[in-house]
Amino acid sequence: MALSLNGITQIAVTFLLFALTAVLEIVGCYLPWLWLRQGGSVWLLLPAAVCLALFAWLLTLHPDAAGRTYAIYGGIYIVVALLWLWWVDGIKPSGWDVTGAIVALIGVAIIALAPRA
Repeated sequence: MALSLNGITQIAVTFLLFALTAVLEIVGCYLPWLWLRQGGSVWLLLPAAVCLALFAWLLTLHPDAAGRTYAIYGGIYIVVALLWLWWVDGIKPSGWDVTGAIVALIGVAIIALAPRA
């Protein structure tokens, strides 16, 4: 079965929504980490709470059952976390990291694109 342009667009939008969700979760957890581990301002907790609330809300926008949504999200999260490692932490992901991310994305594709009755 071939995917239509509309189907590909929907997949791309869904992927970007999951990626945004992952960024919000990471920022929502990173800011308290800065406060606790790096001596950052307690005011970092306010945007962290907003990010985590938006993260939770974005997960509700997907039509699939919660468990399937979380499973798909988990694979996308792995990729975004490795990009965070590279861009924010300044550590280039290893070949093993990239291989693991590819395996995770294959799992995401199997779960997300499986035919449903």
